[in-house]
Amino acid sequence: MAPEQNLNLSVLLRPASAAAQAGLFALMAGIAVAEALPVETMLKWPNDILAGGAKLAGILIDAAPRDQNLEWLVIGIGINLAKAPEIPGRATTALASHGVSMAPDDAATAVLEALSRWHQAKPEQIIAAWLSRAHPLGTKLTINGSRTGNFAGLTAAGELRLAIGGKIEIFNTGEVMLAHTNGEG
Repeated sequence: MAPEQNLNLSVLLRPASAAAQAGLFALMAGIAVAEALPVETMLKWPNDILAGGAKLAGILIDAAPRDQNLEWLVIGIGINLAKAPEIPGRATTALASHGVSMAPDDAATAVLEALSRWHQAKPEQIIAAWLSRAHPLGTKLTINGSRTGNFAGLTAAGELRLAIGGKIEIFNTGEVMLAHTNGEG
């Protein structure tokens, strides 16, 4: 349960999309949240929105594939508006800590408006917009606590490309830590 005056929002979609493209919806939601918040943010693959290097918001996706397509998809969005929960090993922040007050209803409206704008975007537009708000190419990342390499971009389906030992490895899910956050990410 989120602290009072924070935002938990779920959006049900019935997209006409291939199941393999479900990851693009997390990226799209991250862009929408970043656009909706009146502070400088950075996106961290696959589902975090950071402010000042600390987690300000997060995205969760749940989907039901049918054959090769998505029957439905739920985007869960949590934004720390008033108070940041304590999460062991992670730096967290709230919008209020950045001098901004935003009511949950206002934040929900702003996020939904941004999602509406991005919902019909082409995959390459989503990827380009996400990359423009993310950690730079070449950033050292550790995924799942064991694979460390340099961020090499995203696939057309929104998967992480990580350069490790002269090869590119592809990840479609995982916990990513940015090297410069000293284990917090």
